[in-house]
Amino acid sequence: MFPIRDHNPSRRVPFVTWSLIGLNVLVFLWYWGQLPDPRALALFFQQWGMVPARLSAGEGAATLVTHQFLHAGYLHLGMNMLFLYIFGDNMEDEWGHLRFLGFYLACGVAAAGLQYMAAPGSMIPMVGASGAVAGVLGGYVLMFPRARVDIFIFLIVIIRILPFPAWFVLGLWFLLQLLGGVSAPVDAGGVAYWAHAGGFAAGALLTLPLWLLRGGPRFWRRTSGAPPHPGTSYRLGRSHVPRTGRRRNAPPRGPWSR
Repeated sequence: MFPIRDHNPSRRVPFVTWSLIGLNVLVFLWYWGQLPDPRALALFFQQWGMVPARLSAGEGAATLVTHQFLHAGYLHLGMNMLFLYIFGDNMEDEWGHLRFLGFYLACGVAAAGLQYMAAPGSMIPMVGASGAVAGVLGGYVLMFPRARVDIFIFLIVIIRILPFPAWFVLGLWFLLQLLGGVSAPVDAGGVAYWAHAGGFAAGALLTLPLWLLRGGPRFWRRTSGAPPHPGTSYRLGRSHVPRTGRRRNAPPRGPWSR
């Protein structure tokens, strides 16, 4: 199950969100097509990804930012950009364009910081926009806890799109990151759970002054935790595929008839 859209339209064009998505895609396509083999890719990530051991040695400070624009595969990139596309426009709306960019990058740095503290001697590079995007989620759930988010659910034979409040969807996601961080070995590679949790917490904390400026609890009471404007409504259109009825008592015909 994963979110596919929210019902929270932005009031202005999210130039920064779109630019971040475009930059992440362009960077990925550039190095994914240039590097000849997995070894070259691993060396590239060692140089530009966030490697905790390098930071402990006083090297690679720039990788706190550069790692945010690298991804380990198409699915990794696609999921991060989907979350950014759904939730980034509303946070950009609240922050303003340039302040949102600073907020986004700061969340990514904070996410890398918590992952570093979890394993400061690790030589495994961390790459991905997940920490920065998690910060967007943390800010979103503080500003709009009851915004409607449509979730695509695929369970073998059950396929549904169901709306849930943002606090449930994003709160559950945050809880899963905490559980993953506690249960998974920190220095074994895979998902950087602590980066996700750190980015989410940083996003909520950095958004706290903005939320208070909007009125804090009064802002929630005034809007019941929903966006302070009409939500987007989605309607599935009717299929243009013609329907055919069953002919009763029709004689069998064709080579497969008996």
